[in-house]
Amino acid sequence: MNRIHKKSKVALIAEDDEDYFFLIKEVFEKLGSAIALRRVSNGEALMDYLLRPSSQADIILLDLNMPLKDGREALKEIKAHPELRKIPVVVLATSTDSDDVAASYALGANSFVRKPLGFHQWMALAKTFEQYWLETVELPDDPDNGNH
Repeated sequence: MNRIHKKSKVALIAEDDEDYFFLIKEVFEKLGSAIALRRVSNGEALMDYLLRPSSQADIILLDLNMPLKDGREALKEIKAHPELRKIPVVVLATSTDSDDVAASYALGANSFVRKPLGFHQWMALAKTFEQYWLETVELPDDPDNGNH
């Protein structure tokens, strides 16, 4: 049985570029994904969303370069917070700098993925993402915030 259809999973996308968000949304729609996508456009909005009692995020896709509070600062706060640190964070960045990769993992990122260049690469990434993060791995249940 495909676990993703038991209850819709929520992917919280922290991305300031509206075009990237709409591309991600289109890709998941074309896949027929059951993932519910939520978007925030900066690190401050990300933390505000996550700290609301009624928020749900099963996984976070995090852009590094955002206004107000960048992804690095937000990642550091997420992984320092007792209730939030369980949420997997996948850094999704345009950076090719090995220092960004190393720093992201040092701050607690669960994965670092470079943003694909073409639509077909985005489709392949979305399929892999959904299969691995939401169907294959076991993530901790969190009855206090309704994540599962």
